[in-house]
Formats: sequence, structure tokens, C-alpha cells
Amino acid sequence: AGKIFGFDGQTLQEVIVQMLLEKNEKLSVAESCTGGNIGHLITSVPGASMCFEGGIISYSNKAKINQLSVLPETIDKYGAVSREVVEEMAMGVMRKMNTDYAIAVSGIAGPGGGTEDKPVGTTWIAVADKKKVIAQSFLFGDHRGRNITKSSNTALNMLKKVILGESW
Repeated sequence: AGKIFGFDGQTLQEVIVQMLLEKNEKLSVAESCTGGNIGHLITSVPGASMCFEGGIISYSNKAKINQLSVLPETIDKYGAVSREVVEEMAMGVMRKMNTDYAIAVSGIAGPGGGTEDKPVGTTWIAVADKKKVIAQSFLFGDHRGRNITKSSNTALNMLKKVILGESW
């Protein structure tokens, strides 16, 4: 969380808040395996209240369905940790909070819960803006705390690239 990503020793979350403030745009988050850590990182930055609408911690499938309008069929067909679900999570939170950008994360933080197809550390991250949603899977390993940190930082880095218009 303390890694240098900007100028003058700025953290990644400080860079993102600065970029959002400069563009007068808003962010929302839908978090599962990160449990609110992305929202915590953003709100640790002074001025975040002017660009961060909030987040939904949708840890259960029921919360994903009820709070983010993820279709039950999507979860049944692809599983909670999938491209399709994080894309629906991102679109759901962006619509619900009327923001310009959204991040969604769903993964298997560990140490248990993995399968052969989706081992512990498997994480899907989506970033949405008004025009598109991008999603990518990552395999971070079997340490719960590190998975939460890596998922959060990777999601913020993906958002930064989307805001800058860089390809992902």
C-alpha cells in the first residue's frame, strides 16, 4: 500500500484521487474478497470525499444479487469468481451510485476455498467507465493478507490506466 506510483512520493491512491478531482469525476467500488480495503485506501487520502461516492462489500452471492443486481443465473453458470460476475458487479455499483468509474473485485483470498479450476489466490478484477468494462484474472498465491493487498493495488493500477486512457 505504501509503494511509490506518482511524483513526490505519492501513493497510487493519492494519484487516483488527484486525477479524479482534476477531471471532476467520481468513483465507486464493489468489493468481495478485498472486504472494503480498496475503499479504505481511497478514503485515507484527503479530499477523497469529493470524488469517492462509496462502496458495497458484497461478500456473499446474496449481496451481489441484491445490492449490485448481479443475475443469479450468472453466478450459477460462471461462479462468483469470474469475468462475468465482476463485470456485472462493476456495472451494478456504477449505476447504483451514478459514478464515472467503478472497480469490482471477486476472488479466493485463502487459505482454503480453492478448486482445481480456481485455486486459492484466483482473483477477477473489473474496471468500468461509461463506455466499457475491462476485466482480468490474476493468480496471487495462497497468503490471505497478501492476496487482499495485491488485489487492491492491482485494481487501483487498472483504474489508473483506464482514467489515463492507456490500454490494459
